[in-house]
Amino acid sequence: MRSACDRYVIAFNGEIYNHLSLRKQLEHQQLAPAWRGHSDTETLLACFAVWGVERTLQTTVGMFAIALWDKQEQVLTLARDRMGEKPLYWGWCGDTLLFGSELKALKAHPAFNSDIDRNALALLLRHNCIPAPHCIYQGIEKLRAGYFVQLKPGQQRQDVASTPYWSLKTVVEAGLANPFNGSDAQAVDLLEHQLREGVSLQMLADVPLGAFLSGGVDSSTIVALMQQQSARPVQTFAIGFNEPGYNEAEYAKEVAAHLGTEHTELYVGSAEALAVIPKLPQIYCEPFADSSQIPTYLVSHMAKQQVTVALSGDGGDELFGGYNPYQFAPKVWRAISKLPLALRKIAVNVLSGLPLPGKLHKLLSVLPVSDREAFYAALMSHWQQPEQVVIGAGHSSTAINTPAAWPQVDNFEHWMMAMDAQQYMADDILVKVDRAAMASSLETRVPLLDHRVVELAWQLPLHLKIREGKGKWVLREVLYRHVPRELIERPKKGFSIPLDQWLRGPLRDWAEALLAESRLQHEGYFNVKPVRVLWREHLAGKRDNALKLWSILMFQAWLEHQI
Repeated sequence: MRSACDRYVIAFNGEIYNHLSLRKQLEHQQLAPAWRGHSDTETLLACFAVWGVERTLQTTVGMFAIALWDKQEQVLTLARDRMGEKPLYWGWCGDTLLFGSELKALKAHPAFNSDIDRNALALLLRHNCIPAPHCIYQGIEKLRAGYFVQLKPGQQRQDVASTPYWSLKTVVEAGLANPFNGSDAQAVDLLEHQLREGVSLQMLADVPLGAFLSGGVDSSTIVALMQQQSARPVQTFAIGFNEPGYNEAEYAKEVAAHLGTEHTELYVGSAEALAVIPKLPQIYCEPFADSSQIPTYLVSHMAKQQVTVALSGDGGDELFGGYNPYQFAPKVWRAISKLPLALRKIAVNVLSGLPLPGKLHKLLSVLPVSDREAFYAALMSHWQQPEQVVIGAGHSSTAINTPAAWPQVDNFEHWMMAMDAQQYMADDILVKVDRAAMASSLETRVPLLDHRVVELAWQLPLHLKIREGKGKWVLREVLYRHVPRELIERPKKGFSIPLDQWLRGPLRDWAEALLAESRLQHEGYFNVKPVRVLWREHLAGKRDNALKLWSILMFQAWLEHQI
């Protein structure tokens, strides 16, 4: 779209939720153009023309990837939303600058160079995803969340620097330096008010709108606040599994009944879930190995039959201390750090050859670390030393292994939460949901990641998040104003599938073909022996290696799709 003044041209993916109020600000200042329509794209262009790039980005509430061409100054601006809900790839192939929301758009250009970045492949094995700014292809990168970059004709990568217009590190430090000091009840009131405002903005849509509902704290809170502001029953969607131990649909059904939503649930067996696997390399244009991508795609596909936009509850764990490691990691680190490092290393050497249970084996792998940050990084790594598995791979910098990127915090729990928000949430959770939904032409929105909610969360002291060994205290208290406590209080489950069983059963032949010794040797990306050892261990039931194997399998399936 061109601006009214004809200076700017924009390509824009996403939603600006507060664009009507931005229009009113321009009109109040008598700086608005003669509006031609009602879209947020037109609003953005008008704001850029009046306020410039950085101020406009800072005034937006939304999710977006933006390319803005300034015809007058001959400057291209690429910008991405604060939390990283929408993707933006960019880079040079030869002298050609390429950018887009999907790698398949870049690959369509004749100048595209498709050499695989082996360092990025090692990151995939460690994290199950490839963290920004890294990309599976050399010379291409992902723009970081909250950043913009400005480019002029003739420039190359070394000539430009990306700039943050909003920084989670700064938000964390500012919040902790200016903590909320009111009562518990005031904190709950404040959070509920901010969440209700965020949900209200994100419910504005001229197409059918609904929500994902797992029955957990986060999605139940979002749905409760939606229903409170809706004149008719909100449409909610849940996915259930027939395998025992993996089904949360019954909890979602109870919450939906209490709130009075129009609830749809779909029970799937292994056949429906396995049918998704061949689609994954197309859905995720980079190899991506969080196996909850499968139920996420299924619930998105189901929701799209009835709605065009769905709100999700993602973000609550990272903002309010919900993940289990936030409870146990500090205790475990305190215990093992009492032992001298040299003694821990000896213990690893003595015990590593023994057939230990999975959790004990994991603990063994994180023993020989020197500090708590390295302990958490090791704890959250699937492959501890992926550089030894990926041929030709070296070390890559990410948020979690770069101390300069760490905010100054008051405790270990807040450090873990800040790291997960910067990396795990942005590069795994949000990627998983966005790509799975977009593959079904469903738009997802994440009210908990309204930046004002994020900023408030970091002002709240830790005791309002983690209390008596349980996370998300303040968020739960908001929810319990709308839903009885007994419908929610139960052990936390992930959105998971029985991957370990499937790899030994219905997926065995598929996996064996991708992990065949001759194939791995011919392709030349992996050292064959450790991969084959892991696969044999898993098949024999000696150890659950499903998550490690899944990262290899997802790369192999993706690679097959590239050829």
